[in-house]
Amino acid sequence: EQGGDPASVEFCYRTGLNYVSCSPYRVPIARLAAAQAALKS
Repeated sequence: EQGGDPASVEFCYRTGLNYVSCSPYRVPIARLAAAQAALKS
């Protein structure tokens, strides 16, 4: 369940991955983390 962890999402973004997988209930967290990672860079 790495895709719902904000630190993992940021790591994936920094390494060029454009997809993470997570449980349905963690999708909002993953989307927020992805947006934050994009804004940070």
